[in-house]
Amino acid sequence: MTASPNPNLETGDDSSLFEQAIGRYQAGAAAGDVIEDFFTITRQQPNQAAGWTCLAWLLLLDNQPLDGLRAAKTAVRLNPQDPQARINLSLAMLETGSKGVREHIEVVQRVLVMAPEMAAELEGSMADGLQRKPGWKAMEKVKAWLAA
Repeated sequence: MTASPNPNLETGDDSSLFEQAIGRYQAGAAAGDVIEDFFTITRQQPNQAAGWTCLAWLLLLDNQPLDGLRAAKTAVRLNPQDPQARINLSLAMLETGSKGVREHIEVVQRVLVMAPEMAAELEGSMADGLQRKPGWKAMEKVKAWLAA
């Protein structure tokens, strides 16, 4: 799960709810244990794409593909050039049997041509997904398509 923090989500101490939730996830917290934080973040900052991107990722890891699809669509609407949001949307579409996945994979491929430095971050995110959800068929498909 990759996303840039938003300093507007202050909780009263030196770190934001966003940063705290990302930190808990990166420290190994289960997706289901962090989802509520991202629901709170998206309620507080409904136009913050990063919150929606993370929420979609967590919902997909937690086997909630329909909710993940809604969150991923919102993330892409808010930031259409974010490759992680597009990957999440592709995953959700595959898991819900929705059509149009190829378009989103092609956008990610174009972004990676223009910004190759993002490849390592996305590869890390996909590896994290497969580690947390071994045998994730949709992720294996997306990873293979992006490698082609």
